Amino acid sequence: MKPEHRPTTSRIVHRAPVSSDKARFARQQRRAPTPSERLAGSLLRDRRCLGLKFRRQQVVGRFVVDFYCAELRLALEIDGGVHLDPAVREYDRTRDIELAAHDVRVLRIAAADVSADRLQALFAPLRT
Repeated sequence: MKPEHRPTTSRIVHRAPVSSDKARFARQQRRAPTPSERLAGSLLRDRRCLGLKFRRQQVVGRFVVDFYCAELRLALEIDGGVHLDPAVREYDRTRDIELAAHDVRVLRIAAADVSADRLQALFAPLRT
């Protein structure tokens, strides 16, 4: 008999342990958001953006992403000026590849571009 297939959308990375240090870091990040993260959080809170549920500062694999939507397996990253640095860009690229290996799509938005209209425009094509 074939085992029943269970959807993995509720799990971020199947059976991935989360270290206490990583969990503590995510908690600290949730408590001290940047102004753009605070704005994005208020725009995404309570399914305000296209009815999608987002978690803030979610541990995904060995990373903490700014926002995570389990329904779309989507990480939203709010990129400030530091992300213009070539070394940080390379780190981001490596990180995005590793997250993609876990079937997590990453969307990046510049901190200055965070708005309700921009977020809806980003997510609308992903809704099916």
